[in-house]
Amino acid sequence: MKVIIMCGGKGTRLREETAVKPKPMVEIGGRPILWHIMHIYSRFGYNDFVLPLGYKGEVIKQYFADYHRRNTNFTVSLKTGDITTDTGEIEDWRVTLCDTGAETLKGGRLKRVARYIDTDRFMVTYGDGVADIDIDALVRFHKESGCIGTFTGVRMPCRFGAVRTDETGKITSWEEKPILNEYINCGFFVFKREFLDYLSEDESCDLEKEPLQRLASEGQLSMYPHPGQWQCMDTLRDSLLLNELWDSGKAFWKAEK
Repeated sequence: MKVIIMCGGKGTRLREETAVKPKPMVEIGGRPILWHIMHIYSRFGYNDFVLPLGYKGEVIKQYFADYHRRNTNFTVSLKTGDITTDTGEIEDWRVTLCDTGAETLKGGRLKRVARYIDTDRFMVTYGDGVADIDIDALVRFHKESGCIGTFTGVRMPCRFGAVRTDETGKITSWEEKPILNEYINCGFFVFKREFLDYLSEDESCDLEKEPLQRLASEGQLSMYPHPGQWQCMDTLRDSLLLNELWDSGKAFWKAEK
């Protein structure tokens, strides 16, 4: 299956970083979060990626255009200009990079790369979130559901403490940052190819609105409940947290060697 990773948003809540680069290129441990997301899929054998680009897409293009030399040793003959590369170990990935418009919403971006999706099913995720997700389990769940689309849901901790009181106002319980009962969509979608018919190339076509709402109303959308951890990089605080987890050896999304 092809893996489409959304890379076109402006990341306005992370302006400290995204003023000069797109959000998928913001680094965790010296590597773009995009690289970390790709490794999540690659771990399960999915190595064919399509990246719909928008805001500062040229930065992502340049990163992958230079990727081989950036990540290998090489020798340059200054007299002839010849370069001899020591390939070493490098990811066996195929990456298709597509300009899909600076202002296009996610549904329109996905439709605009449809010509690169040549399989009966494909996967989609956001370019700013990592998880310790079992991709094989997600795909199995999707197939068993029989639905056109499946998204991954996670239960998140509340940002604040929660208290309960009796009728007199006395505290009966105090819980710091409890896990919420509701699930949120964290991406990591699997779709049948026919989902592309629910989309248009219009800039205003947003993935989470009419297309997914229509799937849900038709009983064609299922949710894979991810029991593990997930974290997005939405703000500078998130970026600092992810880097702290990486530096301390607690990066839950990193593959065990």
